Amino acid sequence: MSQTWLRKLFLLTCLTIITLAAFGQQKYKLANEYYNSGEYEKAAQLYESLYKESPGNKSYFNLYIQCLLDLKDYNNAKDIIESEIKKNPSDVSLYVTNGNLLERLGFPDKANDEYKKAINNLNPDPSNITNLASTFTNLAKYDFAIETYKKGEKLSNVENLYVYNLADLYRRQGDTKNMIRCYLISVEKEANSFNTQTSLQRFLTEDDYTELQKQLYQKIQEKPDIPHFGELLQWTFIQKKEYDKALRQAKALDRQFEENGARVYTLAELIYNDKDYNNAIDAYSYIVTNQGRNTSFYLDAKRGLLNSKKAKVTQNFNYTKEDLFALKAEYKSFLDEMGRNTQTAPLMQEFADFEALYVNELDTAIMILEELRQFGGLHPESIAKAKLSLGDYYLMNGDRWEASLLFSQVDKDFKEGQTGENARYRNAKLSYYAGDFEWAQEQFKILKGATSKLISNDAIDMSVFILDNLGMDTTEVTLQMFAQADLLAFQNKYAEAIAKLDSIKILFPEHSLDDDVLYTKAQIYRKLRKTDEMISMYNTIIEKFPTEIKADNAIYELAELYETKLNEPEKAKVLYEKIFTDYSASTFAFEARQRYRKLRGDEL
Repeated sequence: MSQTWLRKLFLLTCLTIITLAAFGQQKYKLANEYYNSGEYEKAAQLYESLYKESPGNKSYFNLYIQCLLDLKDYNNAKDIIESEIKKNPSDVSLYVTNGNLLERLGFPDKANDEYKKAINNLNPDPSNITNLASTFTNLAKYDFAIETYKKGEKLSNVENLYVYNLADLYRRQGDTKNMIRCYLISVEKEANSFNTQTSLQRFLTEDDYTELQKQLYQKIQEKPDIPHFGELLQWTFIQKKEYDKALRQAKALDRQFEENGARVYTLAELIYNDKDYNNAIDAYSYIVTNQGRNTSFYLDAKRGLLNSKKAKVTQNFNYTKEDLFALKAEYKSFLDEMGRNTQTAPLMQEFADFEALYVNELDTAIMILEELRQFGGLHPESIAKAKLSLGDYYLMNGDRWEASLLFSQVDKDFKEGQTGENARYRNAKLSYYAGDFEWAQEQFKILKGATSKLISNDAIDMSVFILDNLGMDTTEVTLQMFAQADLLAFQNKYAEAIAKLDSIKILFPEHSLDDDVLYTKAQIYRKLRKTDEMISMYNTIIEKFPTEIKADNAIYELAELYETKLNEPEKAKVLYEKIFTDYSASTFAFEARQRYRKLRGDEL
């Protein structure tokens, strides 16, 4: 026989095998479709065919038997199972299949005997152990599956070999205590808490954390040298937003394992981002005070400490001059300690913003940023950020042209990305302040597609606002007056801004800008900490202009005021509910629903 003929025969054989395999897969898929649609007779015929063609394929056998059981063809199923047991007496999963049949026939005791026989005849082969346990699990026989794994551990002489599998089975049973026990054993076994943490986060309810903490305290006492139990305990406190307890645990771990403040710093950042400024101050202070300049986190921790104090003081504009001056002194003291250089540039930026926006020392802020932008080796993004802030502060000082120059420089250097978009948005706003509404509106239209959602949303708001009010009168005087008032408010010239807004109301009564005038005044009163006046503005918008664009803003901000500052949760609840029911398309709807549920006491 020639080599060419042999090659042809080989290729033909391969093609035949591939064709048969493809046909088998097609038949298997069709059988599954029949079964899933409840056509058990059709499915049984195909599964039978597949089983006979591949008698060694356990999946085909199981599916065929399941079809027969669903069809209540118990005699046929019995014959096939008994035949399979004779052929493969070592396959203990067949006893489970037989037990399932006996249970269907109404013989639970005999069924249990078969289940026990399967476990008793188990051999140490890991695949046999897992297959048998899986068979029990698929039948929801969790007790027998647990028994299988425990027997498997004895046969293999390896303690806690199947602890993850057992944890899952206890979960299925609703046995939270044993589930947690197994997961904590896995932490010892793997010396890693990440996988356990992920599993616990998926399966634990809020009430289950008490049991977890109880077991963790016990583990920490028994094995204090294993840090992962302490880490998990800290994590449970974080899940419940009990940051004081989480911080106490983090400090203990830091001291015990000499971590140089790393763990505490990570937690401090998390707490700060969640706006729990008191505990953030405590966390950052621990690093600054206890670790000092020996830790690599000292500079960042000091910066975080100052930012936390600033956020605490300035949130809701609820502060005194004494608060501001005390914080200013801390900024100056730290910069004197560390010097003004590339390392402290972020802190200088934040100090400048504080001076400009809260202390109203624009000249000082400008001086700090002008010094910062001259540093050699500073990252271009940092320079751009300084220029954008400088532009804002020059504008607040009345120097529109210097502001425009700085914004244009950043725009030129950052054609792509958020930094450039920020610059372009500011330049468009400058044109709006100057009364060049058509050009400004065109720029805002372009910025609707900005990569930054915040810039995009602001641009959309400005574009719609100008479009709605442009040409309401032939001279555009009203919109010009409003833009001037907007600029005065931006420059912190609040009395002048309010006077300008009031003049619009007097000169142009019943104008489309009425709700915008009220909303802008509300923002000014907020900065001036005149709560009663702010509430009055918001309520007027809600009552008189419920369909205008600022209505949902007013409702949400008033609700937030009642919740966070005035401690009137019931009033806040009513307003939050109003947003997600009457203004369901609002960008505030989702957050309003979450805050409402939280105030109501729902589990989130």
